[in-house]
Amino acid sequence: MTNPKVISPTRPRCMDPGALSALVEAFADDLTALGHTRLTVLFYADSARHFAAWLGQTGIAPVGIDGGTIGEFARHDCCCGGSRQSERLSHRYVNRARRFVCFLAERGIGKPVAVPKAAVSIDVHVAEFQEWLKVHRGISERTIDRHGRMVLRLLPALGTDPGTYDARLVRHVILEEAGRCSRAYVKTMTMALRGYLRFLAARGLCRPGLDHAIPTIPQWRLSALPRYITSAEVERVIASCDVARPQGVRDRAILLLLARLGLRAGDILDMRFDDIDWREGALSVRGKARREIRLPLPQDAGDAILDYLQDARPQVACDRVFLRSVAPYRALSRSSTVSSVVRHALERAGINDAPSQGAHLLRHSAATSMLRSGATLDTIGTILRHRSLDTTAHYAKVDIVMLQQVAQPWPGGVSC
Repeated sequence: MTNPKVISPTRPRCMDPGALSALVEAFADDLTALGHTRLTVLFYADSARHFAAWLGQTGIAPVGIDGGTIGEFARHDCCCGGSRQSERLSHRYVNRARRFVCFLAERGIGKPVAVPKAAVSIDVHVAEFQEWLKVHRGISERTIDRHGRMVLRLLPALGTDPGTYDARLVRHVILEEAGRCSRAYVKTMTMALRGYLRFLAARGLCRPGLDHAIPTIPQWRLSALPRYITSAEVERVIASCDVARPQGVRDRAILLLLARLGLRAGDILDMRFDDIDWREGALSVRGKARREIRLPLPQDAGDAILDYLQDARPQVACDRVFLRSVAPYRALSRSSTVSSVVRHALERAGINDAPSQGAHLLRHSAATSMLRSGATLDTIGTILRHRSLDTTAHYAKVDIVMLQQVAQPWPGGVSC
């Protein structure tokens, strides 16, 4: 066992952040406002103070801070002061200092060092395609991001010069992906590539009509039965939330909105304070293609949202209704987070045979429940915001009693 390093008597016992002292304090206040614990704030402030003291010793001006500065800080032999017994800085310690650097960059001090969410370079044509989708197609940011990622995945095989694309290449690339990915994933990929090729052709960057060379992925629309659970099971899922905990209060409100109004996960993520009309008891929802509709807010769902806002929601400056349950308190950003709320509730309720475990399970269950309660397909389609009645008619398959009344005898059983 190695002996710990003996602290030099000439080494200062306290690190002096110098000119950045006020900003270190502001950094700590910002972390506190985000909901971090006192101990976490202390750790981050210590790393920030250390980084500021090191800047003073090395003579690096704050305006010159960039990504390379963080690397130098991580590699330096630490004699800056304080009670640390190791000359080597851990990865976690350096990351805390990096967060302080990002804090400084947000205030115009130094250069931004944040790494893009996707650590790949965006092709210029793909970037233009995504901008076109945003301006002219009216689809959501999440769908735009997904289409861009799928096209980028195909670019190594297609090549970066659209002028060289031909029908044989396009077909070959999709068939290669079909051998590696699920049918549903490849179907979504073909949709993204078809739109991309049409965009390129409209700009004169590739041959027109290449989108017709994309093979059709066999997946018969609405051929399967809706995936749902019974009304009694839905109530068990909602009742499984522990309302003694802030997270349980939040999850109960989310589950009630999914189960009563058939909202999508994206609707939960995008919900803002202004969308709720408390006086009229209505909720404004913007779904696919930015189509907005006002839905009646059920009493139990409205009460659950109110309980969350008054008793469980962190008090932070954010106009989104639903936030993370742990610090830093930010708006929910991924549909998978909402689906995980449903999955954990199913586990708590002891429902192990659910046909699916995502947010859409409760959407299908809501539609099925409305149909069996006597609601018309037009009413269900309006609430679920379907653009085609054929999509809503998919739920008629579960109404066995009505289907028995209209079913025709099997021709093979009739004698000639």
